Amino acid sequence: MSDGYAPQYLEGLRLFNEEEFFEAHDVWEELWSESLGDEKKFLQGLIQASVSLFHFGNENFGGARKLYDSCRQKLDPYRPSFMGIDLATFLTDYQRCFQELLDHKEKYPTDIQLRDELVPKIAFPEDAAT
Repeated sequence: MSDGYAPQYLEGLRLFNEEEFFEAHDVWEELWSESLGDEKKFLQGLIQASVSLFHFGNENFGGARKLYDSCRQKLDPYRPSFMGIDLATFLTDYQRCFQELLDHKEKYPTDIQLRDELVPKIAFPEDAAT
């Protein structure tokens, strides 16, 4: 990614922000398979964020919680920003979205749902072509 960002990276961001989480995961996975090092680990974290939100929306709370934890382990080391993304803001919003699930004592609660107004967005990198 010498001149700007890979088209798949930007397409994944667009899909994520449109709450097309499974599709974002697919696009980023293609890029992930070709990546190395920090970029590969970072993309894996974004993929896990997408899939965790997909699971949350489908009430697969066990899968959502597991991937939330894994995503945080992958992305936290890249704070405050990486590949043009303000991770500090994103991870704060991501945690706020999941807080009710994280606080829940039951492994598989039945009284919560993904709240649309809390679904995090990822700001596009400033130098990305729009």
